[in-house]
Parts: sequence; C-alpha cells; structure tokens
Amino acid sequence: MLTAPFELEQWMNKHELNVKYDIAESGIAPLSIKELLDYENNATAINTITNLPIGYNDSRGAISLREEIAKTYSACGSENILITIGAIEANYLIFQVLLNRGDHVIAQYPSYQQLYTVPETMGCDVSYWRCSDDNGFKFDLDQLKTLIRPDTKLIIINTPHNPTGAILTKQEMIEVYKMAEAVGSFVLSDEAYRWLHVPGSAYEFEPGFNLGPAAISTGTMSKPFGLAGLRIGWIAAQPDLIEKCRSMRHYVSLCPGRIDDTLAVIAFRNKDKIFKRNEQIITENLSALKEWVDRSEILSYHLPAAGLLCMLRYNLDLPSIQLSDRLAEQYSVLLAPGSVVGLEGYFRLGFGQHPHIFKKGIEIADKCFSDLLKNNLKIRTL
Repeated sequence: MLTAPFELEQWMNKHELNVKYDIAESGIAPLSIKELLDYENNATAINTITNLPIGYNDSRGAISLREEIAKTYSACGSENILITIGAIEANYLIFQVLLNRGDHVIAQYPSYQQLYTVPETMGCDVSYWRCSDDNGFKFDLDQLKTLIRPDTKLIIINTPHNPTGAILTKQEMIEVYKMAEAVGSFVLSDEAYRWLHVPGSAYEFEPGFNLGPAAISTGTMSKPFGLAGLRIGWIAAQPDLIEKCRSMRHYVSLCPGRIDDTLAVIAFRNKDKIFKRNEQIITENLSALKEWVDRSEILSYHLPAAGLLCMLRYNLDLPSIQLSDRLAEQYSVLLAPGSVVGLEGYFRLGFGQHPHIFKKGIEIADKCFSDLLKNNLKIRTL
C-alpha cells in the first residue's frame, strides 16, 4: 500500500527542533515529569514509578487507566476502552478493522491528513465534507446530507477541529449520528482536542461514544494534558470492535508502555488541575493573538470555538510554504504553512505554547512581515 506523504508532519519535522519560538505547536505546553508528579503526593508517585518493572503491558492497556478514561463517557466500562499509541494509532486501527477497498467514506476537509489519506490509500471511495473561510469554517449539515449514500460505511469527524478550531455542537453531533444510523454507517469522532475550551465560548462538548453503538471516539493525552511524549491515546467503542482492534494491534505496536500508562493515570487523577493550567495559558495567548491581529495590516482570523488551533490568514503576495520556511530559517519562528493542510494563504497557528514563547514568537513574526513590506513585497487583494 503506497501512502501519500504526510505533508504537515514532513514540514514540521524539517523545522520544529531547530527553532526557538514554536507557535505552530498543536498541543498545550508540555508538562515535565516533576510538574506532573507535583500534582499529587510527590514521594508516593516517585516511589510508584521508580519501583515499576519495565516489562510488557496488557495489550489493552492498564485496567486502572481504562477505568479512568471510561468515567469520562456515559454507560462506558473498561471493556469499552483500548489504550493505543496516541490517537494516530487509534484511528489507524479502526480504519484497518472497519474498512475494505471500495467502501464509501465521508471525511471532513481540510482536516488532519491521516483522517482522509489512510482510507484513500486503502482504496476507499472518500467524499470530502468541506468547510471554508466564507462561513467561519463551519461544517454545514445540509452539505453532509448530499454526501451520504445508502452504502456509506464510515463518517469521520474531528471536533474540536484541526486545523480551524471549528466545532460541531451537541445537537449537530446528534444529527450526524442520525444520518449515519439511517444508512447503517459507523461514525468515528476524533476528539484529540477534547477538554480544551476557549474562555467565553458556550460550546458544550458531546463525545461521539455517547451517541449510540455505531459511534466511536478516539482521544489522546497529547493535546489536552500536555503529555505528547507519553504516546498514550485510546479508542472508546463497543467491546466487539475493541477486541478486533486489540487483535489488529498485535501486528502493529503490541501494547502501550507500562510507565506511560502509570503516568497517564496520575494525569487523569489530576485532570482538573491540569485543565485549570490550560485555561490560564489559552486565555493569555488568545489575548496576545487578538492584539497582534488587531494592529496588523496583513492578518485576519476567526476566533476558534474550542481547541488550540486556528487558521491565520495573511495577504502578502508569497506562497505560505515560502513564507513559513523564511520564518523558520531566518527568524527561528515556527508557523505552519496553510498549504500543507489544504488552505493556501494561511498559517496554522497554535495558541497552547508557554505564553512567554508565544508572545516572543508573534513579535518576531511581526518583524519578518515588516521586513518584507519594507522590501516592497506586495499585499494581495483578498
């Protein structure tokens, strides 16, 4: 199976370890192990970690972690949860178990590339449920109705949405499930940005799993917990599907790390403290972002409804990949080019970074744009 290059990840890998100011970061600012352990009895937590045998783990993931995750859904038990190596493995396992060549799939576009490229390379017939800047990147349910067919096998949604910060409301999630149910389709809800609320937003999150037996949720410790390095994600689904995915993962990763599971349990036990930290970071960075855009002559954006990402529109007459490469290589600032997520003329910006890094990053990015204007780079008409 030939898989198309993952454009965003390839571009990020080229630059992300070489810049000082990463404001394309897609997760909340990472916690250190010490910060995580300080959220509870430090001595007890350290003793638990240092005495943990570094051996193989249950292929389903530790039951203590599965029970913690199950509590965040309705009518969900440990048998409904499979721990995976990030949400990216969770999604991949579901595609491998549910889909066959020729199956009809609906996926949001633009979106995280895995969510449509993997089904495409498996030989599925993928229809794009599109959004655009014209309506604030909202996904129109009437458009989805035109895409659904009697043979639709899977509808893939991502809410809060990567890369735009758009959301599907609780009622819209219910409507999506009803449409899928009417044709016997599954719904896969990638919920990597769950628990990441924008202050002042009235958004009410509804996990896909809660909608009914044909709905599947995937989640991750990476974005909302600031623990991307743990590589812990999960699937919430009916037990028969969980078992099929567990059987498939024997050929892929076998099991999650035991230390990773243990640290993830500590994070879940202290999630309210972590989410309070997140809110402080998001509030401070969104305020700085608004001030920057308000005073800029070349930038505009739609305030995201949730999550940690937004698309920052610019009107300089230069392709986004050239502009992003310049920012990274000459100014040590990371802003992802819109072209690698299907939106030319934009940057993908993340506002979960440590505020001092975020503010310095936008200050230096602003200098780059000023330097280009001083050199007579043209402003495009939007």
